[in-house]
Amino acid sequence: MRRRIVLPLVAAVVFAALIVASGGLFEPDDSTPGDLAVGGQKGSSPLITGHVHGIARHPDRGDVYVATHDGLFVITGSAPPRFVGPAIDLMGFTITKSGDLLASGHPGVGTDLPQPVGLIESVDGGKSWAVRSRGGQSDFHALSASAGGVVGYDGTLRASDDGSSWRTLSSPPEVMSLGASPDGVHLLAATGAGLQSSSTAGKAWALVPGAPALVLVDWADDNQVVGADRAGAVFSSGDAGRTWERVPAKALGPPQALSASIQDGRVEILAVTHAAILRSSDGGSAFTPLG
Repeated sequence: MRRRIVLPLVAAVVFAALIVASGGLFEPDDSTPGDLAVGGQKGSSPLITGHVHGIARHPDRGDVYVATHDGLFVITGSAPPRFVGPAIDLMGFTITKSGDLLASGHPGVGTDLPQPVGLIESVDGGKSWAVRSRGGQSDFHALSASAGGVVGYDGTLRASDDGSSWRTLSSPPEVMSLGASPDGVHLLAATGAGLQSSSTAGKAWALVPGAPALVLVDWADDNQVVGADRAGAVFSSGDAGRTWERVPAKALGPPQALSASIQDGRVEILAVTHAAILRSSDGGSAFTPLG
């Protein structure tokens, strides 16, 4: 991911009217049990609601972007989340190395985008979006960007060097999450049939023997990869996904989104559950609420 994950669309003004729980966490939105509702400090109004499909830290500014069924939110430092851009059900979501945002999904009411939106791009931090390709054709539920381009899964695994022209790749079954190495040569796919690996940019795939049953996966750098299973147990690999070990932290709960990156020389993991956005600054040894 960089990354994957349903509620009626609601305007941003509705978010501030939701009821605050305690400790900065808020009760799930009542229309879809288990969906996230998170705000700032205790007593503030929640700004992130609904099912989260992706999370990633901006490579330059350091802001954390949260892609949801209701649209895009940005968290800067310890400030409360803020809603940016039009209402779009952002399904697949990833950030390029240069900091551009790529996504897919469905337009909200009054949003001038095709249905589905195809691959859309924002170069202004999510304030506006434009169709790059496959508008009206693809709803990518998994996206990953690298120096080699972008890979996406819309029921068919596709790859593009430039975000405009696509080629079809051989595909493992039931892809839930995609992760591309920084150079784009090595891909990992969390699937219903287990963790699959490709060392040929998706031309051929093989089951990773002994790998945990991951539902989310992301690369931190050339060799370090993290993933989570359905219970929210977090796993890490230091050899590009060949072998895995469980991190010391207890299971986080069913995950909605996950991302990994290198921050201050260490692996940072961002994870979203039904109750919180969590951060580990030590590769998964411990998690604390983001902010």
